[in-house]
Formats: sequence, structure tokens, C-alpha cells
Amino acid sequence: MKILVLNCGSSSLKYQLINMENEDVLASGKYERIGEEEAFLTHKVDGKKITLEHTALNHEEAVDFALKQLINPEYKVIDNLDEINAIGHRLVHGGEKITKSVIIDDNVIQILKECIDLAPLHNPAGIIGIKACKKVMPGKPMVGVFDTAFHQTMPKQRYLYPINYEYYEKYGVRKYGFHGTSHMYVSNRLAQIENKDIKTMKIITCHLGQGSSLCAVEGGKSVDTSMGLTPLAGIPMVTRSGDLDPSVVTFLMKKENLTADQIENKLNKESGVQGICGLVPDFREIEVEANTGNQRAQIAMDYFKYSVASYIAKYAVAINGVDYIIFTGGIGENQIKIREGICNQLTFMGLEIDPERNNVKSEEKLISKDSSKIKVYVIPTNEELMIAKETQKLVK
Repeated sequence: MKILVLNCGSSSLKYQLINMENEDVLASGKYERIGEEEAFLTHKVDGKKITLEHTALNHEEAVDFALKQLINPEYKVIDNLDEINAIGHRLVHGGEKITKSVIIDDNVIQILKECIDLAPLHNPAGIIGIKACKKVMPGKPMVGVFDTAFHQTMPKQRYLYPINYEYYEKYGVRKYGFHGTSHMYVSNRLAQIENKDIKTMKIITCHLGQGSSLCAVEGGKSVDTSMGLTPLAGIPMVTRSGDLDPSVVTFLMKKENLTADQIENKLNKESGVQGICGLVPDFREIEVEANTGNQRAQIAMDYFKYSVASYIAKYAVAINGVDYIIFTGGIGENQIKIREGICNQLTFMGLEIDPERNNVKSEEKLISKDSSKIKVYVIPTNEELMIAKETQKLVK
């Protein structure tokens, strides 16, 4: 079975064609600047990168052109589009109505529309991508894999906010969580590596990247996660603030005469680690500055590591102990010193990091000592493969 995995943004389209017999990626690519004359596609086959400038005024044109590259005689990976058995869509927000991956039908599209207020940037793009595929490949089965679905197993006392209950009933104001597909993938992958039944495992997954979140996984299910109503909550990220005193928002709005949109923009794009240090929004460069004596950069990095360690300790309470910790995402997979700095704050839990094992990037590896009471792993995430697996399961 061959599965096409799509991830639609407001002006972009990412895709992978995966052969599920061996889980090989046959081709992948990214269409950028959709809706502009300067739109272009970067298509990858057999390790080669092909850049194609091609105007795509909408997602339908982008999907159509991208599919043609899969059968392009110069570098084709399939003979015709009928070889694609199904399409898996990465979707963001399904609210409380979507609790697992689903076959996409009119009802699913309606739920996506109802949740636009909760994901105004992502859900409209997802709908556009679905409609584009319907036109270009009519009748092809499609599956929606939602970022929020994995976290729908959280108990109510962990997703409600301590505010007027009426706001939950009227507007759905609660913790939803994100990065669910990544947390699901790495926790299941760990069960495979350890050759254990995931239902017996207590895991804390740390997806650390441009956006970062942690998840307490007990018995293969999410029981708590750090992101909330939006991806702004939790630990500080590169440019997102993470948790803070709610009165900071109203205080700054009054002092700076800011609108709701302006303060939201500042908290999402001008805060976090970058906000503290004032440097470019790149963890690698901030870490270099911190190591060469930049005091604000040092504070920013220490704040980040302390926040991650604090959430790990908190989630050990959520699952009554912890057997495994997983680092994934761009930072979690590649920033050796950050992983070490986080783990060194958890020695009271019996965690012992092995500096030699930890000297690894983007590779599945145990990085804790044999004597450590908690096993720590680096596991590169693969959301596309998880989406393909969910799609295959439902289509079969």
C-alpha cells in the first residue's frame, strides 16, 4: 500500500509518498508561496533535491502539480496516480468531537469548520487541502490525523481551567494540547525498541523544537500535556512565552496601550527564549552566545532547561512515577548540552545521564547510564509515518 501524507499550511503544502510495505519514503516535497506568482516546489527523490518554479494560485493547483512530479518520467516513483491507495492529512484541531484518527467525510469537514476559532491559522488550511484532493483525486479515501486527538484521553480534572465553568460550556475553553501525533509516535516507537507492551509503561515525552510540549503517557494514553487551549501554553519556546501570570497580559495591554491582537502577537512571536535574550530566534545561536558569556542568553537557556525539568517532575506525579523519558523534535534530537542540562536537574529522581551516550544527534539511542532509575532515550520523531500508519489502519 502506498500512502500520500499531506500537511497543508495557509500558503504551503508539505507531502510524502510512503510505501507501507517497507515504510520507505519514495518522494517528498514542499510547495511554498502558494497564491503568489513566485510559488515554487522543492521535490526530493533518491536524496536529490529538485527546485521547480511554478505558479500555484491555490492549493488545488499546488496538489495537482506536486502529484505530476511523482509520475514525471525524469524521476518518477510510480507509473500512475492510481498506485496511491489513500491520503493521510495532518490536521490540527478537532475539539472534543474528534478523539482518534478518522475517515474524512462531510461531518469531519463540518467539525473542522466549527473549530476554526480554536485554530484560525491551521484548520482553514486543512479544509482547503482536503477540498483540493477531492478535486484532483476524486473518490480516493482520505484520513484525518489530528494533533489534538491523542490528548482526548486526559481526565477532566486535568484539562479544565479554574475559571467560570460557563466558558467551557459556551466556548470550549479548556486544555486541548498539541503535537499529539509526535507524542504518539515516539511513545509507541519506544515500546518497540524496549520490546514491551506500551500498556505497562510510564513515559514522559519531550517534543522540543520551535514549538515545544511535554506529554505524560501512561499505558499508551496521554493523561496530561503542557500546551493548552492554544500552543502558547507550557514551557517557554523560541518565541512563545509559555506559562505566565495572566495579569501580565492585562498589565502590558494597559501600560503599552495594546490591542488583544497586538499582545497575542507579542506573546507568540516576540517572547520566549528570544524575548529574554534579545537575540535571533535560533536555539543554536542562543546556546553559542550563552557559552561565550552573554548573560541574558545564559539566563534564557537556564530558564528553558529549568522549565522542562520542572514539567518532567510534575508529570512524574501525573503518572505516579516514570520509567522512561524521551527527547524528540529539532532541539530534543540535536542539542546535546540542553538535554544534559535538563537531566542534571533530575538526579534527585535517580536519573543519571551518560555524557558519552548523550553525544548523539538525530539518532535513536539510549542516553542514560545503566545504573539510572529512569531510562532516557533520543528518538527522532516521524509524524508523517505515524499519519501513514493511521491511514493504512483505517483504510484497511
